[in-house]
Amino acid sequence: MSLNQKKRIIKSMENVGADVMEAIRKKYPDGWTNHVQRVDKGNGEFMHIITVDTEDISYLIKVKVKVDSHEEVEKFTKQVDAGLEINAPAEDNIDDIADSADDSADDTDSADNQSVDEN
Repeated sequence: MSLNQKKRIIKSMENVGADVMEAIRKKYPDGWTNHVQRVDKGNGEFMHIITVDTEDISYLIKVKVKVDSHEEVEKFTKQVDAGLEINAPAEDNIDDIADSADDSADDTDSADNQSVDEN
């Protein structure tokens, strides 16, 4: 690896340290929900990630995403069409995740080695 190339790491949101959580808070001050990307793993599976960089590392942070079923979308559409009040789900609370991350073990996987952490 050249001196000016950052190390690339894939981690689960639940397993990042305080320094990475702070970088996430700075990059996504209004929350990261609208910045989630889908990444295909190449074996027919995929993961959802957000990206964040620290001074010397580029991270792909795996996040959990709830995909709405057809029935949920249909129910929501009927509520909107009927003019009913919709209670939007609360955005992920990054501070709660940060607290649990401080207690979790570090499970670093290097993207350079093509390994993927399934946590």
